[in-house]
Amino acid sequence: MHIAIPDDYQDCVRGLDCFSKLDAHETRIFNDTVNGTDALAERFADADAIVLTRERTRIDAALLDRLPKLRLISQTGKLAGHVDLAACTARGVLVAEGSGAGSATAELSWALALASRRYLVDEANRMRQGLWQGHLGQQLGGQRLGVWSYGRIGRQVAAYGRVFGMKVWVWGREASTAAARADGFEVAPSREAFFAESDVISLHVRLTADTHGLVTADDLARMKRTALLVNTSRAELVAEGALEQALRAGHPGFAAVDVYEQEPVMTPDHPLLALPNVLCTPHIGYVEKDNYERYFGIAFDNINAFAEGRLADVVNPEALEAARRRS
Repeated sequence: MHIAIPDDYQDCVRGLDCFSKLDAHETRIFNDTVNGTDALAERFADADAIVLTRERTRIDAALLDRLPKLRLISQTGKLAGHVDLAACTARGVLVAEGSGAGSATAELSWALALASRRYLVDEANRMRQGLWQGHLGQQLGGQRLGVWSYGRIGRQVAAYGRVFGMKVWVWGREASTAAARADGFEVAPSREAFFAESDVISLHVRLTADTHGLVTADDLARMKRTALLVNTSRAELVAEGALEQALRAGHPGFAAVDVYEQEPVMTPDHPLLALPNVLCTPHIGYVEKDNYERYFGIAFDNINAFAEGRLADVVNPEALEAARRRS
């Protein structure tokens, strides 16, 4: 089979142990991102299967119409609205997904909170300039940590906060707060109190149509001038433009973000990069070797299962019969 793997920004996929699972196939890896139907159709013209790295590339009906050879999309992790599943099904293109249940994103969330509170990047850069001690940082111990959504990642971040001696409370849907209570965590009395009284807020909400713009300008305006917002989930959880405006107004006083509405960010003129009270990283929350071995290992297993005629666990089983007719 001809396999296409787009958006391998770091040229790291070929160095993974699991990459050997594709030895029997002809694989082409792309290290950049292209946009537009024409560019993507040219890139994927020979592909029988595409391995998608999360939602870095969108697959829609117009693109699928230009890819008559395509038979399988093997998604790393879960789908997140970037693949038109109905269009795939109508064209007999199977879509398989996997999981990546590691701790990489939770660890980065915590690293960003620590780095922001202690100005680690600024202080390290100052030393390289021959300077000494430019900022007075603040410890996390004793501060109030607000975790929005107590799912897999939120649960890990809440546990980190407890170990560091923070006063942890949780906000989210009823099922989320019930699970947090069961684990002995406090639940914020209200959304308003969650934003107004937390010293650090970490977002761990799944992006859906219902959660798009979930955090509003009013929510951010309630945050303290000393407070920190950490977002390693999705930029679209915050109302468009609201975070930049809030940071310029000083409520909250700080942010640490790993996600952006348009990615990759390849120019230094992104508005958040211009703000001295923001720590920005290039969406590396899940980009970690062990995580990649899991994500891509499952995606490659799905390709081999398809090649051997035994792939049955797909997101769109309705397409199986159409796919068999194309084989």
